[in-house]
Amino acid sequence: MTTEDHHHDQRSIRELIDQLSEDARGLVRAEVGVIRAELEEKLRRLAVGAALVAVAGVLGLVVLGAATATAIIALANVLATWLAALIVTAVFAVFAGIALLVGLKILRRGVPPAPTESVGSIKEDVSWVKARARSGAT
Repeated sequence: MTTEDHHHDQRSIRELIDQLSEDARGLVRAEVGVIRAELEEKLRRLAVGAALVAVAGVLGLVVLGAATATAIIALANVLATWLAALIVTAVFAVFAGIALLVGLKILRRGVPPAPTESVGSIKEDVSWVKARARSGAT
């Protein structure tokens, strides 16, 4: 093998390494582009979904207002209008109070948000390890 052939082989290997490096960078860029496009599409879908949920919430409040007016008008056929409105308001207040109490009870059960069962289990494990270490058992 002559020096010229050896130089040609070295340059070819260097060129191959450069090409491999360039191809790897291109592949990584392409993968990042695919991931970015996928995330952008998912975020668009999430935004549309969140907007539709917000619209449904607003329309739900409109429905609640219409149902309230309907209940008052229906009761006003039998009672004085002010009394019908008072009764419907009181019924909604009772439902709101029940929902509040149940919600607060659920929230209190969740506080503190620390994983108390896992912490208790870890404390038991630490106690067991300490006891084993004191007794010299392995």
